[in-house]
Amino acid sequence: MQCLEHPVEKLRSILFSTRKDLIEAYEQYSQAEKRFLEGSLLPGSSVFTAITIHSNSDWIPAHPEAPQDFQSFYSNPYRSTPDPGHKTIYIQTIGCLTDGAGITEQYVEWLREYCEAFYYGLRVKLLPAVTVAATSCMFRVNSNTNNLQLHAGDLLTFLKKIKPKDAFCIVGITMIDLYPKDSWNFVFGQASLSEGMGVFSFARYDDNFYTHNYAGKLKRTLKLKPGDYSVFQDYYTPPINSTLLLRSCKTLTHEIGHIFGIKHCQWLQCVMQGSNHLEESDRRPLDLCPICLRKLQCAIGFKIADRYKALLQWIEKESSAHQSDKPTEAFQDYRQWLCKCLSILEATNK
Repeated sequence: MQCLEHPVEKLRSILFSTRKDLIEAYEQYSQAEKRFLEGSLLPGSSVFTAITIHSNSDWIPAHPEAPQDFQSFYSNPYRSTPDPGHKTIYIQTIGCLTDGAGITEQYVEWLREYCEAFYYGLRVKLLPAVTVAATSCMFRVNSNTNNLQLHAGDLLTFLKKIKPKDAFCIVGITMIDLYPKDSWNFVFGQASLSEGMGVFSFARYDDNFYTHNYAGKLKRTLKLKPGDYSVFQDYYTPPINSTLLLRSCKTLTHEIGHIFGIKHCQWLQCVMQGSNHLEESDRRPLDLCPICLRKLQCAIGFKIADRYKALLQWIEKESSAHQSDKPTEAFQDYRQWLCKCLSILEATNK
């Protein structure tokens, strides 16, 4: 295992930048926020730690790419920034996400609320769920895993047609596996950053997906007919549990982060780290490192403590009487982390 440790001075320059105007902008943070961010860069920080590489199959060794500091993020002419007329993230459900319409609606509402807390200051709205047939997308059966797959590019074309005028971005989510082109085995998601769109599948976050007894496998005798979407009636969807909810929240916020222009993080452990496989994705934390946090704060504008409080409230908020309890068992480490960050911010504010 390799530990990617960067000198503190390098991390400070990455966070502050060398441009006078960006240094002056940093000075607009409260004293508590500055002490929190700068203290988080020090060795032995209790809230932010170095990235660890466990094998050559991990993202950083497998996909070499230039790291992005705050200044290069800010200077990118192609990055998307919300403006007064475009401050809403729209979520479009494609097909059922779980067994039963009511459960699907509840699950998507949990995702919506989490996303609104994560991107604190923006609105997140749900569009009415659509069937696979409504998208007119191509589909196939994966020859290796023998499960249904939707063509990701076709879904992006559909999202472009229905994207509301006030949208900062629109993201499609589905429990059906995706593929980008015939030669590819699968893809977790696909996005058009310039168009402010993305589509992501949570199908492979089912713990049983890669097992021989995965319930989503089709009978090998089944022959698909182009345009016959009846095959998606009563297709298998995994049961909603805390781990699946956590993985879905992590993927959704990571991919929307890319639409903001935030590239894969290589500085400290961060939800914006790339991941090549599920085990690596599970290692990523749920939140942003100090450098990516400044990128997002610059794009939206929020008080760091207010955002952390909103995320903590999402975990602790009890479901209403007519709803199932939100499965937050897998979020308890994150809850403790948020409490620790808030305690540091409050202590330095005194």
